[in-house]
Amino acid sequence: MTKVLVIYTGGTIGMIKDPETGLLNSFDFNTVYEHIPELNRLHTEIDTMSIKKPIDSSEMTSEHWVNLAKLIKKNYHHYDGFVILHGTDTMSYSASALSFMIQGLNKPIIFTGSQLPIGVIRTDGKENLITAIEIAASKDSNGESIIQEVAVYFEYSLYRGNRSSKVSSNQFEAFKSPNYPELAVAGVNIKYKWSALQRSEFSEPIYQFGMSKAVALLKIFPGMDIELYKGLFDVTQTKGIVLETFGSGNAPSIDKMQKIMTRYVEDGGLIINITQCSSGGVKQGAYQTSSFFNKIGVISGTDMTAEAALTKLMFVLGNEEDSDKIKALISMPICGEMEC
Repeated sequence: MTKVLVIYTGGTIGMIKDPETGLLNSFDFNTVYEHIPELNRLHTEIDTMSIKKPIDSSEMTSEHWVNLAKLIKKNYHHYDGFVILHGTDTMSYSASALSFMIQGLNKPIIFTGSQLPIGVIRTDGKENLITAIEIAASKDSNGESIIQEVAVYFEYSLYRGNRSSKVSSNQFEAFKSPNYPELAVAGVNIKYKWSALQRSEFSEPIYQFGMSKAVALLKIFPGMDIELYKGLFDVTQTKGIVLETFGSGNAPSIDKMQKIMTRYVEDGGLIINITQCSSGGVKQGAYQTSSFFNKIGVISGTDMTAEAALTKLMFVLGNEEDSDKIKALISMPICGEMEC
């Protein structure tokens, strides 16, 4: 039997209705077989654990990511795969962060959750949990895990974790992967897209737990007064900024904005340029309004999601000190988070 560890961090999926009061209370995952007897038919040994204090995903911090990564490291050789139950609001941030912190995986780490509590009759949580566990336990004909990366499973689709984004607060199809194909689709059978799957060159994962907090995310908008954000471009406080620009990487040609950004980059600050669009990417220099970014050394984030760009910036700044190496790492794919 394959062994899968289910880790509960909090979120909607972990709630069940009290039959007497009708109130939603936290679900005890040690009794998961009682509430989801279908798991008995998976022929998989399932262990469960919960973080000390389950939280709403809006409370998630980089410290929680580090603790999760260390928990995986501690249990890595005892299980064939891992399923992390997580609130949907920041799931893509957490999945992206762990993909950078644990590189070279040869086992799956599958994030999942639900839009309705597992104790509600119409819940999507049961199917999400059952299929996530099945995927985490799945092996190929050579006995190797089919999925060897951090992924998000939601509503019949499996996405690369650092390519996913939450796109709906009220639909069961809450996640999408705007610039990368689904890793698998669960229908009558689970169909894997083999060409999209990641494979490691290493026999053991590489763990790096540094995560810098000296980062920011700034969205450009028409008519914005850059003076309101001037303090953000203080390199003694903010080491890196993810800049969400228009279309393929464009921003208004405002002299004051360009001077502030130029000074920030000259002082050693990092700016990653990503698009505000829900799909597509940045092509710096394609238009005159983005050629300025190339001139001052703004880094193109190509087709990264905001979640991936921000957590990648946190990760690189938290683990590297050499400025040239930092720029090189941000500019290139580390674990499939951006196009080459």
